Order: sequence, then C-alpha cells, then structure tokens
Amino acid sequence: MSLWSRLSNTFRGDKVDRELDEEFASHLEEAVAAGRDPEEAKRAFGSVLRQRERSREFRVEAWMDSLRTDAVFGWRQLMKRKVTTAAAVLSLGLAIGACTGAFRLVDALFLRPMPVSHPESLYSVSYAGLNVMGQPATWNEGSYPLFLQMRDAVKNDAEVVAAEYISRRDLTFGNYQQTEQVALGAVSGEFFEKLGLQPALGRLIIAADDFLSHPQPVAVLSYDYWVRRFDADPKVLGKTFKLGGHAYEIVGVAPRRFFGTQPGTMVEVLIPALMESDTSRPDSSSQHVFVRPGRGISVSALASRLDAVYQHSEKERAKTFDDMPKNLLDGWPNSHVVLTPAAEGVSELQNAYRPALKALSVLVGMVLLIACANIANLMQGQAATRAREMALRVSLGAGRARLVRMVMIESTMLAFMAAACGFFFAWWTTPFVVQKMSSPSNPVQLSLQPDWNIAAFGLLLTLTVTLLFGIMPALRASSVRPAHVLKGGEEPQAQRAKMYTLIAAQVVFCFVVLFVAGLFMATSRQLEKRPLGFDAGRLLTMPTAAEQPQSVARWIELLDRLKALPGVKQVAFSGWSLLGGNQQNSFITVPGHAENQTLAYRLPVSPNWRKTMRISLLVGRDLRNDDLREHQALVNETFAKTYFESESPLGKTFSFRGNSASITVVGVVGDAVYRGLRERTLPQVYEPIFSSSNKDPSAFAEISSATLLVRTDRMKPEALEETLRKTVAEDTSFRVRMVRTQQELVDSLTIRERTLATLGTFFAGVALLLAAIGLYGVLSYSVLQRQKEFGVRIAIGASLANIAQLVTSRVIGMVLLGEALGITLGLSTSRYLESLLYGVKGSELSMLVVPIVILLGVALLAALPAAIRAWKINPVEMLRAE
Repeated sequence: MSLWSRLSNTFRGDKVDRELDEEFASHLEEAVAAGRDPEEAKRAFGSVLRQRERSREFRVEAWMDSLRTDAVFGWRQLMKRKVTTAAAVLSLGLAIGACTGAFRLVDALFLRPMPVSHPESLYSVSYAGLNVMGQPATWNEGSYPLFLQMRDAVKNDAEVVAAEYISRRDLTFGNYQQTEQVALGAVSGEFFEKLGLQPALGRLIIAADDFLSHPQPVAVLSYDYWVRRFDADPKVLGKTFKLGGHAYEIVGVAPRRFFGTQPGTMVEVLIPALMESDTSRPDSSSQHVFVRPGRGISVSALASRLDAVYQHSEKERAKTFDDMPKNLLDGWPNSHVVLTPAAEGVSELQNAYRPALKALSVLVGMVLLIACANIANLMQGQAATRAREMALRVSLGAGRARLVRMVMIESTMLAFMAAACGFFFAWWTTPFVVQKMSSPSNPVQLSLQPDWNIAAFGLLLTLTVTLLFGIMPALRASSVRPAHVLKGGEEPQAQRAKMYTLIAAQVVFCFVVLFVAGLFMATSRQLEKRPLGFDAGRLLTMPTAAEQPQSVARWIELLDRLKALPGVKQVAFSGWSLLGGNQQNSFITVPGHAENQTLAYRLPVSPNWRKTMRISLLVGRDLRNDDLREHQALVNETFAKTYFESESPLGKTFSFRGNSASITVVGVVGDAVYRGLRERTLPQVYEPIFSSSNKDPSAFAEISSATLLVRTDRMKPEALEETLRKTVAEDTSFRVRMVRTQQELVDSLTIRERTLATLGTFFAGVALLLAAIGLYGVLSYSVLQRQKEFGVRIAIGASLANIAQLVTSRVIGMVLLGEALGITLGLSTSRYLESLLYGVKGSELSMLVVPIVILLGVALLAALPAAIRAWKINPVEMLRAE
C-alpha cells in the first residue's frame, strides 16, 4: 500500500480492524465452502489476533499508530480526572498566558522590524555621556544642522536620514475652523527614498520638498489615518490643512504598515523637517538620525567619523554659550556618538520600558516555574498511583522508551490545552496592559497583530513547559521495577523527597514574586505621596497659541474673560506647565559670591500664578503687575539655600550667566516639583512672563504661546472644558491646543510605576494561589501515603496536635528553606531593579517580613485540612480493609 494510504488508515481506528476481521471471516467461509472442516480451517488459519496484528503492519504506519494509541489512552486518562485536569490546565494556562502576553509587548516594542528595505542594516545615531545633572545617560535626539553635517561627511559611504520626534499637534481642515489633534512627524527630504518606501497613493516627501532655502508645505498621511479620517478616499490628494500658520497640501499616503520610526507612537501626518520653525536652530534637539552603512563600510569606523563631526560641531556651538562655566566649557562636549542597531526603530517608550519589561519577564517566568512545579508534583503523584500499571506493562514487554513516550504524550496534551487557554488570556491582557501604559494626552499605540515571532515563541514555550513538568514523571514511570512493585513494595520516602524539593523551589520563586511586587507597590506609593509643593486638584492647564505674537493687554483681556465664567476661581498663565515635560535652565551669577555650577530651572509666569498654583509664600511678597517693567522674580527655597546660604535673599540681585540684566528677589516660595517626580529639587526662578526674553527691562515681549491655568470650584474641572474653549475662541487670535488637568500631568509621570504595581500584585496573587495549591496537593499525597502510619498512631492515642506536627513539620521546613533562599535571591533582584525603584532604598530588609509571614500563613492554612483528614482516619476500618 502507498504511504498516504497507510497514514490515512492510521487514523481510521477500529474500522481497519473490522475490515480485517471481515476479510479473515471471508477466508474461513471460502475454506468451509471448499469442503474443509470449520475447526480444521480455524486451526490452519491460526490466531485471529496475531493475524490481525501482522496485517495491520502492512496497512498502517506502525510508529504513527502507536502514537495515536498512546494519545487516545492519554486523553482517556485526562478525562478520568476531569477536576484535576481542569485545575492543571487553568493554572498552567494562566502562567503561559502571562508569558505570552509579556512577549507580545516585547515583540511589538523591541523585536518587530520596521517595514523598510533591509531593516537589519539600519543604525541609530545615539549620544552617550553626561546629562545636565552630571549623571551618565544615553539619548537619541540631535539637531537638524548636525544631521546635515553628518550626512554630507559620509555621503559616499552611508545613507543618512532624519525623523523628528513625533508630537501631538493641532491642525485644521476644510474652512480652517475644524480643529483636531494628530500625531505629527517631520522627516528629511530623502527619508522615504533611502528607506525604500513606496506610496499607497500619490507621492511621498522628496528631497526637493526639504530644501533649506525654500521648504515646501506638503504633507503625507499615514495609511491608517487616511482610512480612519477620510474613509480611504483617493480624492484626499490636493486637500489642504492649516498648521502653525502654513497651509499644507496633501500629496500622498504612506505605505500600509508604516507607522513611523517610534514604536509606541503611530504617526498620522508627515511633513518636511524644515517646515518646522525651530528645526534649523543648532540648539533644537528633536531629530532621530538613522544611518545605513554602505557595502564594506565598518560600523565602528563610520561611528568614529560621525563622532568627529559631532565633536567639531559641538565645539563650534559651545562658542556661543555665554552662561556655561569655563571648566565645563573646556571639556565640552562631554558625550560621544554611538551607533546602535535600529531595525525596530527608536523611541522614548523603549528606553522607559526596557527595564520594566525585563522585570515583568522575570516575574512571569517565575510564575511559570511555580505552575510547572505544581503540575510536576501532580504528575509525580499520579505516577505513584499508576506504578502497578507501569510494572505490568514492563512485565508484558513494554520498553522503557515506550513508557516515557506514553507519559510525555499525556503531558504534551495537557500543555497544549493549557497553551490554548493561555493564548486567549494573552489576547485579552496585552491590550489591557497597553491601555494601562497610556495617558489621555499621550496614548501608547503598538502593533499587536500576530506574527511568526509570537507563533514560534508560543510553540517553544509549550514544548519547554512540557519538558519542565513532564520529564520527571516520565523518567520515574520508565524506571519502575516490576518485581518490587508487584510484590507490594513502594518507595514513598524517595517520592516524597522529590515532591518536597519542588515545594521548596516553588516557595523560592513565590517569595521573590511577592517581594518584587511589594517593592513595586512601595515605589508607586512613594511617588504618589511625594509632596508636589502645589495643589494639583481642580486645576486645568490649557496650552494656548496665538496666530501672531500678542501684547500684554490682549493676554490679560483673555484672562479676565475666563475669570468671569461661573465655576472659575482663579486664572493665570505661564510659559508651560509644571510637570508638563518642558524646561529651561541657566547658570546663576550672584554678585559677591563664588561661581556656582548648579543649574537653576526657569519658568516665566504671570503675577497671579503662585496663588493659582497654591504654592506657599515663605518670605517677601508675590509678583505684581508693575514687576513686568522691572526685573524682579520669585525664587524657591532651594535657590535661596544654594546661592545665598544663610543670608536672606530678599532684595538681593542675581543674573543669568551670559545675561547682564540684574534680577531682584522679591519673594521666596516653597519648593515645587518642576519636571519629574524622581529628580531632586533644583533651584527655581519664577520671572514675569512678558519680560523674560528681553535684556531690556523696560521692554515688553509679545508672546505667541502660553499655558493658561484655570482653578475651578468643580470636583471634575474637565466639565468646564467646552465652555473655556468657546470663551477663548471668541477672540480668533487665540486657539487652545489642548486641555488637561494638572492631576493628569502628575499621574502621567507614574504610569510605569502604577502599571508595574498592578501587574506585580496580580502575579503575586497568582503565584500565591499556585503555591497554596501545590502545598495542599503535596500534603494530601503525604497523608494518603502515610495513612497506615497515622492509623496506628491514632490507635495508640496520638492527639490532633501530634498528627498535625507529623503532617506539617517537613513541609514547614521546606517553606523556611525556600524563604531563606528567596531572601538571598530577592535582595539580588532588588539591586538589579534599582532603576525602577524609588523611596525604598534601605527598607528592603523590613519589606522581607511581609512575604515571610504570608508564605508561612499560606503553608499553615494548606496544612490544616490535611492534618484534619489524617486525624479522622479510622484505624478499625483500615485494619478491616487490610
């Protein structure tokens, strides 16, 4: 018979046996019809069973048939223990789902290459050195003029393109009154060409659109935005929108799967880089530069050449630094160029969540190991109950390999059922985690479609899990000694020792998960409890732009209109919001004091800003309207201590290094968090907004943008958003870009920590549940194996306390051993996670108490039912059964 026929017969099961039986019966009937005696014909034919087995060898593939038989038997074994199987599948499925969900995030953020030509040859220009705080750091953003210099320096040996950091921007379509916010990206003219991208419609941005002298106001839409916003209408070409005072013409649609170069943020509209007003400034660092070395060009040699360009460019730029101390200027720049692989793109989200996802992977890996140890103990127990069956199989001629295969097939079926449940769990949880990582003003967008990476990971994970929990029971089954087992002999001590060892391993992993989850929760609480120095409640921030720079009077009129609205208590404005991500800093010169190299933050504000923010005034007075014509300012408490030490700063003057204008301190306010919750408080200067950019104190500066601050009496201040927008829009010179609560800005800085705390708590609960199930299972098995011993002890007067001690003593010992090992591993893990933690340094030892107590409590709770079950053993009935 052909191979295909034998393979198909393998899965026909009993039908093949019936066909063979019918064929044998027809042969006997023919013999009887030919005159032979029926009994003689049967004797001559031989054993029907033997003939059937011989004939099957020619009709089916023997190895495939053997696998099918073992699979059917394994399925029946699983179905005989439905409750146990369901519990195993659900617990293992939860762990597999957690691992798969974590990998989906890793894949979407770090492993999925951009849909460009030869992404594996793409590198990102990074800069490694010291940040403004003097701490080691790596960053990816550089200036556009620097990009041009790099491109020209290596134009014969590499392709160099640039993409600006994607930002949320307002634009208007149609009659220029329909304002909407989009994710805007700006790219260099050769960006699409060098990356080998082809348009889905129209054309893409080309080099002629990005000339330094006359950039063209053209735009390309992303494919998803085109479909979502314009319903994939091809007539979108030629339409215009207004952005930043320019009317842009839509000339094309980007390729379908191109979402930009920043994983986590999907670009919607792309424009030429030089259309952005600040792009040509050498101090505007917003460009991600990508390099593709030419054939035969060494990456290290290329990095050295680019670093030489960077060093020369920065030294030339440093000549314009009026406020930098000489010792810092002499060593400038304190960084160098590094080329890093960038097949997947480059984003801040990658940098922020790389350590977090590593920590998450460690947690889910430990949960998986706990689940595997549980199932291994379960399978070990079942193997012990099937010892006589295995002994009989060996006695009848079954080989060791056949027994291993039979048990491994059962384990594989269990693992694949758990994997199916796990994949459904991962399909739901990954978008949930992405949502937790997002904020309303900065949504995280990841491409989570299944790919070959996820499929390969799922298959490899399932096979690994099968080996982890299946190999020990399989080897035990194959090593059975028939003579010993069939005579009634067992080896319970060795069996229990293996199970107790797995219990200790479970406790180690569970302890670490609980400890790390506690660290994440403490970090989240510490950040949320950190004093802000201002009241973030019931406060709205409204970044607002003017079509043309406006005078003092126009901005004050706008404030007056807002203040007259019902529900509005106080209004003010500043250059930007505290904790909004923007910053301005300078070195400070104080007459009569030694040069200080501490940077100070600056923030231009209106006179009523301090009261609106509710920052405490320690000494002196607040800013007044007449301070707009005189260089006077508020400083924070740290500023006073840093630059004036024990002296009172009131009435004293200082200046920003490189600016000769003297500024008089009129008041000292409490410290407020400026840019981030994790950074230490720096000196801060709050200066009048209308004169902050002028060296002439008698001149006013007309400004084109500011952040309006509105304090309301509403529990939900965002309810006033529509009213505030309409009021601002009454003057067509102004346009609100975005409305956010100050509390939202604060919360956005703790998203990562809150996400880790939530996930850590969830995984800690899962680990604890699995550990409890494992402890209960081992104790129940121990009671079952020792019930004769317990019966005798009860018969001679043992109390419940005695029985409980016998049941729990060894398990408690294993729990204590696991906790001791867990303490060591947990402390090592905390040092590895140091960059993710805040406010917990020095308190790690005290935090070890919680998982110690919890695990001991769980062990005692799991032991109580087993002890009661052992004490209820009836010795009389047991002896009768014997």
